[in-house]
Amino acid sequence: MLRPLHVMLGDRIDPALPTPIYIQVIAAIIRDIERGRLAPGTYLPGSRQLATELNLNRKTIVFAYEELIAQGWLESSGTRGTMVATTFPDPVRGKRADPLEFKSAQKPNPQYRILPTPARPLALPGGPGIKLDEGAPDGRLFPNEALMQAYRNALLRPPADSHLQYRDPFGTLQLRSAIADMLRHQRGLTIGPEEICVTRGSQNGLFLTAQALIRPGDAVIVEELTYEPALAAFRMMGAKLVSVPFDGPAIDIDAVEKACRKHKVRAIFLTPHHQFPTTSVLRPERRLALLNLAKQFGFAIIEDDYDHEFHFASQPLLPMAAFAPDHVIYLGSLSKLIVPALRVGYVVAPEPMIRALGHYVSLTDGMGNTVTEDAVADLITSGALRRHARKVRKIYGERRERFAERLRQSFGDRIAFETPNGGLAFWLRFPGIDLLALETEAKALGLRFASSESFMVHPQAERGLRIGFASLNDIEAERAIQTLAKALDRIG
Repeated sequence: MLRPLHVMLGDRIDPALPTPIYIQVIAAIIRDIERGRLAPGTYLPGSRQLATELNLNRKTIVFAYEELIAQGWLESSGTRGTMVATTFPDPVRGKRADPLEFKSAQKPNPQYRILPTPARPLALPGGPGIKLDEGAPDGRLFPNEALMQAYRNALLRPPADSHLQYRDPFGTLQLRSAIADMLRHQRGLTIGPEEICVTRGSQNGLFLTAQALIRPGDAVIVEELTYEPALAAFRMMGAKLVSVPFDGPAIDIDAVEKACRKHKVRAIFLTPHHQFPTTSVLRPERRLALLNLAKQFGFAIIEDDYDHEFHFASQPLLPMAAFAPDHVIYLGSLSKLIVPALRVGYVVAPEPMIRALGHYVSLTDGMGNTVTEDAVADLITSGALRRHARKVRKIYGERRERFAERLRQSFGDRIAFETPNGGLAFWLRFPGIDLLALETEAKALGLRFASSESFMVHPQAERGLRIGFASLNDIEAERAIQTLAKALDRIG
């Protein structure tokens, strides 16, 4: 004979827990049904009786019973009361996991397979200490008033436009048109909005591109020092990564050609404007050589132009996509120019590729953030973005010079670097220094930064640290460099 229900539930209802009492009651009854303690057709105590015996409000029990009836666990038989549903099969007795174990301090472990993720996280974790990013802007510099006005304009558009409904997976026409106009005038890309897909940042654009291009076994050429999240995206698609070395400060063209003759190359990933992580610029003759190889062997060039706006010494070279739009898939970002949290990027490619990207957007997102996209379009068309770019280029240029001077003063000949002509980071090398020991000591002192291993496709590649300067004000930069120098002093 079953014990009274209040005896079975009493030791599992704890008002001190954050879980609402009625949910604890529901979970306890479900657990006993699953374990066979409450057989099909068993009548439960009346709500008033159970509430009295558990010292609970009767409404709590009524609410729990009603929810269990709605879910099909219990049945109401009118004046006879409430019973366990008679439709359940005989319970499978034995050891089973509790559906909700409120009194356990341990977090639940999934009882299903999860595909393994890389041992090293792709993004710097949060926490205390000094964060040295890989070249992020200073989001504190963007004028809040301009951003608020842009959002206000986006929200006050005529309701007949239905701009708050589900929209085009390629991004709003307003933003795509604004981006197309910006790229025509500033980067020489003769495109229209139909050749643009708006993404949630450039990394999202890169992942969508990998989905549309790569199938298991396809070869993708990458530089031996490169952007680790790109490698992760290609690997997830089953790509075979083929790394090629540097010839001087740039990719070895002969090595690329040899790789194309040995493998069926589907794509090559490049950051030609400011090579990631070394910050070097890919010169015109090598760009043309790569374009010729793309035409000869039929592979796509994925051109990640992640920080085109930030140049200090001279006008930047035009993107490779400006000369060969039929062979280049161009990735850009507006997040670095506005604020990173907005997550607005874009992909430029021929229409068939854009249609494929729209399909994958539909599978993973359905649509972009319409209000944000329209607000960003307003920032572009109103000129606010152009004015902000001029202002921060000056600020970042000054921070770059002061950062370089602090490095020279703090490290002397123990460090090797070149002041970058553009971009928001330095590539630092430490000749004769055990860089892994330096990284360990620096992190022990509270510095958080990407490890040298994160940039290396293979162990023989050059070691260095990519350290962003733009997001740090003078006080923050001084503290970061002094801490890194202290770590170097400690390891001798």
